[in-house]
Amino acid sequence: MRLKGAQILAESLVREGVEVIFGYPGGAILPFYHYLPEYPQIRHILVRHEQGAGHAADAYARASGKVGVAVATSGPGATNLVTAIVNAQMDSVPMVVITGQVPRAMIGKDAFQETDVTGITLPITKHNYLVLDAADIPRVIKEAFYIASSGRPGVVLVDIPRDVLQEEAEFHYPESIDLPGYQPTIQGHVAQIKKAAELINRSERPLIIAGHGIILAGAYAELRELAEKAQIPVVNTLLGISNFPANHYLYQGMMGMHGMYHINMATNEADLIIGLGIRFDDRAMGRFKDFAPKAKIIHVDIDPAEIGKNVRCDVPIVGDVKHVLRVLNKYVQPGNHTAWLNWLDEMRRRYPSLYIPDDGRLWSTYVIKTIYDMTPENACFTTGVGQHQMWAAQYFCRDKPNCFITSGGLGTMGFALPAAIGAKLARPDAVVWAIEGDGGFQMTMYELATCVENRIDIKIAVINNGYLGMVRQWQQLFYNNRYSAVALFNPDYVKLAEAYGIPGFRVSSREEVAPTVETALAYPGPALIEFQVEQEENCFPMVPPGAALSETIPMPVPEVAKSWPR
Repeated sequence: MRLKGAQILAESLVREGVEVIFGYPGGAILPFYHYLPEYPQIRHILVRHEQGAGHAADAYARASGKVGVAVATSGPGATNLVTAIVNAQMDSVPMVVITGQVPRAMIGKDAFQETDVTGITLPITKHNYLVLDAADIPRVIKEAFYIASSGRPGVVLVDIPRDVLQEEAEFHYPESIDLPGYQPTIQGHVAQIKKAAELINRSERPLIIAGHGIILAGAYAELRELAEKAQIPVVNTLLGISNFPANHYLYQGMMGMHGMYHINMATNEADLIIGLGIRFDDRAMGRFKDFAPKAKIIHVDIDPAEIGKNVRCDVPIVGDVKHVLRVLNKYVQPGNHTAWLNWLDEMRRRYPSLYIPDDGRLWSTYVIKTIYDMTPENACFTTGVGQHQMWAAQYFCRDKPNCFITSGGLGTMGFALPAAIGAKLARPDAVVWAIEGDGGFQMTMYELATCVENRIDIKIAVINNGYLGMVRQWQQLFYNNRYSAVALFNPDYVKLAEAYGIPGFRVSSREEVAPTVETALAYPGPALIEFQVEQEENCFPMVPPGAALSETIPMPVPEVAKSWPR
């Protein structure tokens, strides 16, 4: 059958099972929006800024396991998506971005709202396309979804000129794809897997570092089997949080710049590091040349480009971590590392990383821990970037998999609110919290309108300390206490919430935290709480910039408080 290019695009999205897209219309993409009402299978969420569309699609993909879809017009519409594209690409999120382009005859002529978006995004996408024939749209869309979701997931951008969306072509959706140059390695090399098993079986102080790859591969059971069978403690990278039950006796917490002190010290003593679905990022590993000096390193990752990129590797294994672990677990022998686990417990007791002063003041850590404690187990949490993000990671205490969604590699402030929108649409039955700082919230707070218009029931915690908190902390500790451009002027968040038609609450004391959280959770719709917390609370432990994990600054805990529970 013959269809317009815009109809072909919509039909192709339906064939890929797309149920939700996030977008903002404009001239170049308008033919697609003209036909979109004819496809009720696709729910369109009108955001208030294209960056919000990208972050929402990103979190939708993470929470659902499907490919997220964002749509924008040419020029500023496309460029407004760039930050969200990089964010998703750096965190290995499967996403397809569709942008309109000026008509083919106008490309290269500096036409109104013309931007070379394929050129701009070439270094920040897994792949991108400029479609110059409507008949090519089905093939391109099928390839885009396959490339985005297979191998190491990532972002694929599809740029379509307006006249291509308007021209007619015969619609045939391909049943298969032919990409001979793209063959991701799924099965790990058995000889390498056996070498890894031998190292594990001989090790005395092994440590599993479990990253985002476990979540992407759905390798929760395989990871747990390895840890329990060999009795190996498990630590997380920031993006790996919620890939292993937080209340499991082998779970140690998060490592890295603001990770648990005892874990960072453990990397210095370990004789074996087992990196699973991680990229050995600098924020997690500290100074690369001093990372795990006594350890052999096993690295399992689906992307061969990551192997040996940052740290030395003794046993590299390229493959899908779920498939690799299934084979590895057959060769790993039951282990006993009681002495090592006791050492970790003693270090955690002597140098606690979690401590909330019981002095009556409202600390951010108290707020975040209370939110965790009071929220049902089916919850999903999104965060922005900064101190609140690190505290949310440190105090994470849930057993449900894949329920912590944050911006890792790019560190994008303002991520929490649009991400919560995407997560809630992916998991409508889950309680979804957006935990954001006052700085980050002001970057995307206009998406409150998206929540209200689409009746998206999320709960929003604004941790208001009146500062760009993490920057202020660095200025205090490393720049001679000279505060520069970090004090924030904040709006009245309660009035702001009410202006958007949702209830807003202000909390300034400990006594108000629990009842207000309870009220927000009970409200049948979006609700916002502003927590006016201590202004100069610092986030510890902390690895100074450029330092090794062994140089971690511990949490300053009074001696009398070292029995405070984890």
